[in-house]
Amino acid sequence: MRIVIVGGVAAGMSAASRARRFDPKVEIVVFERGEWISYGACGLPYVLGGDVDNFDSLVARTPEQIRGRGIGVRLRHEVTGIDAGAGTLTVFDRDAGRTVTEPYDRLLIATGVSPIRPDLATTDLRGVHVLKDIPDGQAIQASLEGAKRACIVGGGYIGLELAENFRARGLSVVMLEKGPEVAGRILDTPYQRRIREVVEANGVNVRCGTTVTGLTGKAGRVTGVQTDAGLVRADVVVVSVGVKPNTALARAAGVRLGKTGAVAVNIRQETNVAGIYAAGDNTEATHRVTRRRVHIPLGLTANRMGRVAGVNMAGGHATFPGILGTAIFKTFSLGVARTGLTQAEADALGLDAHSVDVSSTDHAGYYADAAPIHVRLTAERTTGRLLGTQIVAHHHLSAKRVDVVAALLQQRGTVQDLFDCDLAYAPPFSSVWDVMLVAADRLHREVRAG
Repeated sequence: MRIVIVGGVAAGMSAASRARRFDPKVEIVVFERGEWISYGACGLPYVLGGDVDNFDSLVARTPEQIRGRGIGVRLRHEVTGIDAGAGTLTVFDRDAGRTVTEPYDRLLIATGVSPIRPDLATTDLRGVHVLKDIPDGQAIQASLEGAKRACIVGGGYIGLELAENFRARGLSVVMLEKGPEVAGRILDTPYQRRIREVVEANGVNVRCGTTVTGLTGKAGRVTGVQTDAGLVRADVVVVSVGVKPNTALARAAGVRLGKTGAVAVNIRQETNVAGIYAAGDNTEATHRVTRRRVHIPLGLTANRMGRVAGVNMAGGHATFPGILGTAIFKTFSLGVARTGLTQAEADALGLDAHSVDVSSTDHAGYYADAAPIHVRLTAERTTGRLLGTQIVAHHHLSAKRVDVVAALLQQRGTVQDLFDCDLAYAPPFSSVWDVMLVAADRLHREVRAG
């Protein structure tokens, strides 16, 4: 049997590795249109800021190491077509400049996402970038040499991470966000404001409610970003306004897309076309709280999907349980995390949800370096079922408390279940009554009273 994988980053390489473990004899070939494989894209901003030495440090396994495990790797090979009836792929070898036909018995489409590129991001001006992969990071790094002013278009995960790392390089940074606040699709409004306050306190000029209308340039290089409120001068511009799933290859092969616009799969990562699987950022999943299909591209999700697909393609049986949208990021001193639903998301779904907000310190207040931590906990009013949490912690590691709620959400736990958790305590780590327990106690009383 021949397993072919299109895409060699998170989902693709997890699938290849898992298939190889399950069946040491099966033939596995990975086609990757780029020059890099098996790397941690989430670390890109930290190379630019200097916390990670270089882009090579992000590579988990080199092509040679992967080939040493009996997995074929073909870099700079772009799959341009799928003939599902014949069980073949059309592949363009970018180095040889020729097109070849490759057979498959099982096929995984792990083509990921692409950054949304508004017109201003398709300019020929040097110094205008998106950040998705290592070549993007290398291009930004080259543009930063000698630069003094950076403009970030978009105030989401990547934009907020880049703001910190550009400031670490001594750049003047302006962040432009079309919405009313940063982190607009991540947290509820009060928590968005907490993030903005800290980002601004660290020297970033945040301008929300601002629409970008164009770019200015001189001698082929960007010099500024034109907005409805005036010109922002910049030597480097990074556009980070979201991503979209890469589905053209799948769609052309007759693979069904879901309502989210991503590839639809069952719990085995199988598509509607026999022999074709999909996994990773191009694929939708079931939300474990709402049971609705969602598209939330995150690193762990991609790796988990890939593992499941790999086992099944090699003849085993594995299932993907769904996701909670658990996410965490750092910007300056802040750790920001969420899992499940926000209050705004619960309201939009028509759920009878209620939230409480608790502010405390991340460990005993009398112990050195205690830092503020803010928690919003959300539950269903009628049942007490946990729906989600949001955390903004002024010591970034403290935001990992989100995992306690994520674990309970996975088991459809209640607020009472959270309050009953036997959490660890010592003054350097938490108060006797950890902030999560305090929030659970308060929410339980208010839900019960309601």
